Amino acid sequence: MSTSTTATARKALRTRSNRWHWVTKQRPKYRLDEGNGRPRYAKPAKLDGTQRAGGQKGKGGGGAGKGKASPTLGPAPRMPDGKASMQGVWSPANFANTGGPYPLQPWAQKVLDERRANLSKDDPEGFCLPAGVPRISPFPQKTVQTPDLLVILEEGNIHSYRQVFLDGRPHSKEDQLWMGDSIGKWEGNDVLVVDTTNFNDKTWLGGSAPHTDQLHVIERFSRPDLGHLNVDITIEDPGAFTKPHSFQRVFNLMQNTDLLEYVCNEFNIDKDHLVGK
Repeated sequence: MSTSTTATARKALRTRSNRWHWVTKQRPKYRLDEGNGRPRYAKPAKLDGTQRAGGQKGKGGGGAGKGKASPTLGPAPRMPDGKASMQGVWSPANFANTGGPYPLQPWAQKVLDERRANLSKDDPEGFCLPAGVPRISPFPQKTVQTPDLLVILEEGNIHSYRQVFLDGRPHSKEDQLWMGDSIGKWEGNDVLVVDTTNFNDKTWLGGSAPHTDQLHVIERFSRPDLGHLNVDITIEDPGAFTKPHSFQRVFNLMQNTDLLEYVCNEFNIDKDHLVGK
């Protein structure tokens, strides 16, 4: 599939449907299947060792569509220093997964219930404010890696970005941040552990759950093979949770493409539907 075909399909996806709305479950009619470049729903990846980009497997693909899948089998690449390379353009296979209900304290559960009853009408992400961490959009991410820094670039939301500092520095003293302050360290050569703190309390977790500025997110990045990136996430918040909450997010490698320009306000149809009851 050519880069121009991919770009055309992603633009069609955004123009026709904008973004998934997290609570009201107003699915977009189209979602890009990278296997054939058509805007359609793609099945989540199955990590069975034969997986191809775009939810297809085997020669020519066994999933929906008949387009030729980009080969993504093979070992995970390495950086010059021997560390696993997390670099690439990645499509989230299960972006809406939050690992089931959050273990919320009574006050936080009440806020969640009120938000859902109001159809999430005050969702900051719906008004083109930063989504926060670990919430993401269904659009691709790009990771850029050096020995001292990992940068995560978002195509969706507001072109949000994260800097993960790998140079041994402590957390910044700056707090009340939308995306938090992220520092990372390696466990061996294969697992990158990212620790993020110093949040404000303005963002919503996926599914509309609240959090406080005591939010603490730990992400364990690993690349089991060429075509997949796994992120094991643990959320802690003694101000809103009764215990830590964990889940896994999976990304598929997108080859021969790059991030596209995305202007949240230009096609923002979410705010017109966030009217409550």
